[in-house]
Amino acid sequence: MKLPLLKLFLTLLAFLGLYASAYATPDLANGKKIDQQKCYACHAKKSGFGNGDMIYTRGDSKVKNLQNLKSMVAMCNTELRLDLFPEDEADVAAFLNKQFYKFK
Repeated sequence: MKLPLLKLFLTLLAFLGLYASAYATPDLANGKKIDQQKCYACHAKKSGFGNGDMIYTRGDSKVKNLQNLKSMVAMCNTELRLDLFPEDEADVAAFLNKQFYKFK
């Protein structure tokens, strides 16, 4: 009887840990590192000018708000199989927002 209760407690504790990590303060340095390693080259190629930052500052940007930015980072992660954890996605979105978008 004690073993199922212990399993339930440990499972609940694990979920609380995941919940807390999803709302942890983003690591901007990690976001910048990931952007430089996994995003910049693709965006430089896509922009056609060899400058990966231009995709963030173009006039016809598809990113209109913070939630949209987070969705775009998640989409890139999934579609390009970047293997980023949810915390990494949050770090990248926070870095890009601070550096380029400045959404509240």
